[in-house]
Amino acid sequence: MTLTSVLKFGRNIVVILAILAVAGWLAFVPSAVEPPYMFVAAWGEKGSAPGQFNDPTGIAVAGDEVFVSDSRNGRIQVFDRDGRFKRQFGTPGRGLGQLGRPMNLAIRAGELYVAEYFNDRIQVFGLDGRARRVFGKSGSGRGEFNAPGGVAVAPDGDLLVADFYNQRIQQLGSDGRFVRQWGTTGKIGIRAGEFNYPTDVAVGAEGSLYVADGYNDRIQEFGADGAFLRKWGGPFAMNLFGPFNGWFATVTGIATDSAGNVFAADFYNNRVQKYSASGKFLVGFGARGSGPGQFDHAIAVAVSGDGTVFAADFGNNRIEKWRPAER
Repeated sequence: MTLTSVLKFGRNIVVILAILAVAGWLAFVPSAVEPPYMFVAAWGEKGSAPGQFNDPTGIAVAGDEVFVSDSRNGRIQVFDRDGRFKRQFGTPGRGLGQLGRPMNLAIRAGELYVAEYFNDRIQVFGLDGRARRVFGKSGSGRGEFNAPGGVAVAPDGDLLVADFYNQRIQQLGSDGRFVRQWGTTGKIGIRAGEFNYPTDVAVGAEGSLYVADGYNDRIQEFGADGAFLRKWGGPFAMNLFGPFNGWFATVTGIATDSAGNVFAADFYNNRVQKYSASGKFLVGFGARGSGPGQFDHAIAVAVSGDGTVFAADFGNNRIEKWRPAER
């Protein structure tokens, strides 16, 4: 083979590799198809006074009120949509009305459901802060939890719980009876229907179950009948993390809006990502930092009826408010 042939062969290899790289990028790094969200405001700082936080870890919206899990302060704080403090409830502890590291939240039919990471239970409050009932206890049996991180409520009132260290999602009836689970108790996996420390759950408009499969860096979706439907996040949603569109670096919170879109708190990427109900990447927003519109680990997300997004900014000990930009 002549030197000219060798050089030509080398150029061809470079061209082929470049084409493969571009094809891979187009296949696995989607472009945004919606306008960016606009930062509106932020409130909070580190502390224990009203309106201050020590590791905010969960958020939910009901009407004109925003509920926040103030985890290390062992309480729930309530604000209006502009961040003005209204009230708080809960103190650190294990008794009824007390909280042990409250995490992700859910609201349904005038009640607030709190996943308690340290107390291994789901506690239910009225929106006025009065404790009503408790589901679960420590363990790995049916209806038991090991550090639940998130909770959602199905249209029929059933509870869906992200059972973090048990590596499963449990479904309980409104009376607390065990219905079924996804995942094998105590077993980490990357295949469909398996989990690697699931952190949160949300219910879609058609009754679908969305799971923030935290350390697998992906979202999994299951139908109302429990059947696996799809998964997304990075190439083949196989526990590959990265900073690109459609990829995650630990998913810690998940929420759906009235149109069925899915919002995910992308913890180590310091952003929120938005997807269609079928997992198509739509847009992402946020960047690392402490300035306006920046996050120091976005950990939880909630969406109000008008599309406004509220996110818990874990490291900055604050809440951020975003709105869709005008097209």
